[in-house]
Amino acid sequence: MDASKHDYSYGIYVLNALCIHRLYVLTSIGHSSTKMGSFCPWPTVVFIPGLTFDAVDGKQARRTSSSSPLGELFDHGCDALACTFESIAFGSTSMCGRDAFWFWFLSAVPFYGATWEHYFTHSLILPVINGPTEGLMLIYTCHFFTALVGAEWWIHEFGKSVPFLSWLPIVSGIPTYKAALTLLMVFGVGPTVFGNVSNVCKLVRAKNGSVLRALAMLYPFTVLVGAVLLWDHLSPSDIMGNHPCLVIIGTGLAFGFLVGRMILAHLCDEPKGLKTGMCMSLLYLPLAIANALTARLNDGVPLVDERLVLLGFCAYTVTLYLHFATTVIHEITNALGICCFRITRKEA
Repeated sequence: MDASKHDYSYGIYVLNALCIHRLYVLTSIGHSSTKMGSFCPWPTVVFIPGLTFDAVDGKQARRTSSSSPLGELFDHGCDALACTFESIAFGSTSMCGRDAFWFWFLSAVPFYGATWEHYFTHSLILPVINGPTEGLMLIYTCHFFTALVGAEWWIHEFGKSVPFLSWLPIVSGIPTYKAALTLLMVFGVGPTVFGNVSNVCKLVRAKNGSVLRALAMLYPFTVLVGAVLLWDHLSPSDIMGNHPCLVIIGTGLAFGFLVGRMILAHLCDEPKGLKTGMCMSLLYLPLAIANALTARLNDGVPLVDERLVLLGFCAYTVTLYLHFATTVIHEITNALGICCFRITRKEA
């Protein structure tokens, strides 16, 4: 087979990855406690056209016979991290401050649910309207739209920003970005997650398996989100309001580790059930919560400055994720006799 086809497949993936991460980083520059950031319209116009390659890299890899288990792990692992950077970027675009965490949550929940369902059903069945296609295009459209109307559009009341929907009783009087969060939760994420749980439970019951063991795999993600929210609730320095990027990055990298570990369990056909190794992503959070509690005994001053604790959280999750990624890549490339970033020429 012509080696140029393999190079083209790799080029598609590289172009997509570069466009995604440059857009997310450049649109989240300048965050502060009152605004998630100062929106920069030009990165959107420059890099968004390349993001459309996210939907074709897998197809091109299969067409050129260059797909592998490492490719699936690499692709979905990068997509899990993209949820983090996309949330920061959109938080910057919509000037939503601490609520940027909830945009991350809305992107992470269906991603984790789809990965969990794929683990049990061995098929990734997406609804007619789904995140990887329509969801991504909606996000890119929002970035383009914001470049035209200005980021302030998102903080105006929904009834004023979208006059023809001002008759809606609940969302018309709240900021537009909060209305978007509400609508996404009710009409997007909620039905998707319900479908994931329903499909897995039906399959497990049909095979006389344990539904509780299947649901136990949701435990690490649930505890991760719950612990971060508890930390924010107890925080004397309002970590979510003052340092939203650090909170999302630390939590997002822990989420990336959880997703990567589940994908690896699926590729290796491990027994169904909770993987204790996934709980490694949770070890730091009890220390952070305990440090926040010390402020209640010390006139509102924690034992360790919470910004340092947040930086430690990010450093821990970065180290955990990089150790997992490098170890798995090394073992898979050795076992399959392939290279990570190079596709060897195949004989005609």
